Amino acid sequence: MAQTIRNKVFNALEISYSKRKGLSFAVNITLSILIFFNSIAIILSTVPTFSASYHHLFVEFELLSVSIFTVEYLLRIWSYVENRQHSHPIKGRLSYFFSFWGLVDLLAIAPFYFTMFTADFGFIRILRLLRILRLFRMSRYFHAFRVINNVLRSKREELILSFSFIFFLMIISSSLMYFIEHESQPKVFTSIPAALWWGVNTMTTVGYGDIYPVTKLGKVLGAFIAIAGISLFAMPAGILASGFSEHIKGSKNKDGKIKCPYCESEYYISESRKH
Repeated sequence: MAQTIRNKVFNALEISYSKRKGLSFAVNITLSILIFFNSIAIILSTVPTFSASYHHLFVEFELLSVSIFTVEYLLRIWSYVENRQHSHPIKGRLSYFFSFWGLVDLLAIAPFYFTMFTADFGFIRILRLLRILRLFRMSRYFHAFRVINNVLRSKREELILSFSFIFFLMIISSSLMYFIEHESQPKVFTSIPAALWWGVNTMTTVGYGDIYPVTKLGKVLGAFIAIAGISLFAMPAGILASGFSEHIKGSKNKDGKIKCPYCESEYYISESRKH
């Protein structure tokens, strides 16, 4: 009897790629709506006028939300052994506890209980916003999110390589700029880590103007790095665009349908999106 109930709880909390109806969909949609409004409440509570006028409502809504999230978290741990790959009563539950989503679920409720015994520090309040990460669970229900996930996984090596180029160029350019500008601006380019802020601003072409080279050699180097930064930062966008194009072309069948890589559903794309 207990095992049957546990299996039903597990199926209700588990998110399926293909099922967008039934108890599981209703439960997770309800939790997602609660997470969304909870995140909005956390944001609005930082506005002085709202905080002063509706403080008691924010506290009560936080208490209600955490109570629901706590029950859900405990039920997930209890029922996780129904997963065939994690059926061991101890190791199975520990695998969920230390999994990415398990830690996200824990961090969603831990700040509330932590502040009950300690002061409400600012960084602890920030952790409450991690609840919004749980909305990404719902990506399994929507094809668009599954496509993004599939493209990111298929292009992860190219993306890692391109970001590695960006990182190495940033380190090299910031180090060179430090040695060039430190003598002229010892209070600005105080160290290589301080020069990294200049590197980020220059390569992303943001240019806040709070730190910049004044020597001729520094200006030449800054111009070269700015141009190189535009090219390198365009690489990830090109890789992702290529990935989406390959995914759409590779997923078409003979009837012109796009087949979902995670489920058996198929759909037509509009004529405007074919070109």
